[in-house]
Amino acid sequence: MAEAFKFELVSPERLLVSAEVDSVVIPGAEGEMTVMAHHAPVMTTIKPGVVTVKTAAAGEERYVVFGGFADIVPAGCTLLAESAVAVKDVDRADLARRIQEAREDAADAKDDQVRSKAEQFLSQLTTLEAAILPA
Repeated sequence: MAEAFKFELVSPERLLVSAEVDSVVIPGAEGEMTVMAHHAPVMTTIKPGVVTVKTAAAGEERYVVFGGFADIVPAGCTLLAESAVAVKDVDRADLARRIQEAREDAADAKDDQVRSKAEQFLSQLTTLEAAILPA
């Protein structure tokens, strides 16, 4: 059994999680990473994706995050998300709107750097859509 540590998931609207957890999988900018008790200190940006929170008592909970950053220290992890919602509460229309806006941003980009960034965000959103919404 894994040792528990403090995890908090915060969005601008509210505190979604504040609990002792066994592990958390976060979508870091450099790839998914699993955080456990006594993790080496790290600060990373978060890309749009799914945060999976595992506890011995409650099992597994999943949350969709749209960017932000995570501060990881040996005693815990705080994830400050630009926007976050429980997977079970995902608004399909909102996700479709975000994807459409990302497509428009890519199409309207004035230079290659802006277009590349918009296309990367669009790719992340469509990957996220495939991961959380059944066909």
